[in-house]
Amino acid sequence: MLFKVVLSFFFAGAAAAISCNGNPALCGRLYSNVTQIGTHDSAFVGILPTDNQYESLTSQLDAGIRFLQGQTHIKNSALEMCHTTCTEEDAGTLVSYLTTITTWMAANPNEVVTLLLTNGDSASVSLFGAAMASSGLSAYAYTPPSQLAIADWPTLQELIDNDTRLVMFLDYGADTATVPYILDEFSYFFETAYDVTDPTFSSCALNRPPGSSGAGLMIIVNHFLDLDIFGILIPDNLADAQTNAATGTGSIGAQADLCISTWGRSPNLILVDDFNIGDVFTAQNTLNRL
Repeated sequence: MLFKVVLSFFFAGAAAAISCNGNPALCGRLYSNVTQIGTHDSAFVGILPTDNQYESLTSQLDAGIRFLQGQTHIKNSALEMCHTTCTEEDAGTLVSYLTTITTWMAANPNEVVTLLLTNGDSASVSLFGAAMASSGLSAYAYTPPSQLAIADWPTLQELIDNDTRLVMFLDYGADTATVPYILDEFSYFFETAYDVTDPTFSSCALNRPPGSSGAGLMIIVNHFLDLDIFGILIPDNLADAQTNAATGTGSIGAQADLCISTWGRSPNLILVDDFNIGDVFTAQNTLNRL
């Protein structure tokens, strides 16, 4: 009898410990009903004006970031993580970047990660598919059975149970007939304006895709502030504490509230620079009602 009591406590404790992206309350939520803070230009790490993050890719994930965005360009016939051009800043191959994510996901089986890549040189989607396969990350990729409406997405728990915990989007050039798990960003999302220099972030208007009403699409908010120096835009690092605050003028919370009043729903993905400055996870928890 005592054995059964001990065993029941063990299983109760194990069940209580199970979480999805760090919180058991998220397990039953649809993927499309979770707000995620993401790292804008996640591969560009350092203190140069072209860098957008201070913490490494692994450190971003360890801290709780579950949405990663990155720029790709072609160099020597392969995809490279380059900032605008590979001359400006080159953070290494796409395969190396993806392998880092694969290693982290293998060690963290209860986490769902979203990846959004830009295709700056209009590379064939097959190049992205080859990089995903080479890195091993394709093994975790989620393939929708068809084009999904907002209400048709699986829950985080379902993605975890099926070990399809990587949801991947490409801004241009996706072709699910060629690579089924690389999804077209603008078939699922619209974005607010980027390269914003207004520190109050006074808009949540649709910027891309052009001509869209936003109906039926999830929302990506580009909440990173740029500084215009004689026509050259660089990250406004000195404003990070306020830009990445949970509340107050120009904060994540303030722009998210504006989006809610504009669209009647919370943003799904919110991109920030220097995520480790400010209070991004408090903002994320508030928006997820945690």
